Amino acid sequence: MIRLVLFLFLLPVLASAGALVPSGRIVWKSDVEGFGGLSGIEVAQDGTFLAISDRGMFFEGRLLHSAGRLSGVELTGRAPILDSKGRPLDARNTDAEGLAMTPEGRFFVSFESNQRVMEHADTETAATFLPRDPAFRSFNYNSGLEALALDPQGRVVAIPERSGKLTRPFPVYRLEGDVWTVPFSIPRTEGFLVTGADFGPDGRLYVLERDFTWRGGFSTRVRRFALTGDSLSAGETLLETPPGRLDNMEGISLWVDSDGQTRLTLIADDNFNLLQNTVIAEYLVTD
Repeated sequence: MIRLVLFLFLLPVLASAGALVPSGRIVWKSDVEGFGGLSGIEVAQDGTFLAISDRGMFFEGRLLHSAGRLSGVELTGRAPILDSKGRPLDARNTDAEGLAMTPEGRFFVSFESNQRVMEHADTETAATFLPRDPAFRSFNYNSGLEALALDPQGRVVAIPERSGKLTRPFPVYRLEGDVWTVPFSIPRTEGFLVTGADFGPDGRLYVLERDFTWRGGFSTRVRRFALTGDSLSAGETLLETPPGRLDNMEGISLWVDSDGQTRLTLIADDNFNLLQNTVIAEYLVTD
């Protein structure tokens, strides 16, 4: 039986500017084996979700709401991520970071360390490898394919955590058939690094970013970009938190609930560190 312990976050909900309205924040704790390190999440209309761990695990559950606000979470299942031969991932192959899901329920997972993207029909069948771009080999060991999304045309989009230089934009890779292209890039500002991405129902690209200082802890930023063909807008900052207000937020999901409200859900990777938490924060997208 899966046991679950849940603590509500008692700090005031962080106000965000512009198009995001805070709609609840919790700390999720569970004593189930292997729980933690959650780096990607996809949420369905009924609040059910799939999340991935950077130790090669799937976690399934349901977000709970009260009066329209996030109030809890129920863990409903867990399973190892399988390789192309149907075996659980091991060693340096386990570091799952990005997650993207099709409307039909197929999904894609990107990995650091052994840089690659895998496609799955469900959580119980063997994976299929997507083509690799030669550039993936140049990514840092722990700073590779961090963010994954599907654009409005259903194409896989991947963004590395680091760009290589503070003044260099983040390249956005897009799979066109069997070939990865870089149709555009995202401006890099301050010390923020990419940790997640998703396309909203509005067709715009939402990018989750993280900064860290030893004195203050983690800061979180969400930027939104409009696409016109292969051109990206300058972008707008929807959320930026002071250090220590959230945690190591790495997963982002844009989804429409049963009432037609677009929600933005963030989840934290606790790095299996007792000083960190699996925080889930939710916002209503109003514009």
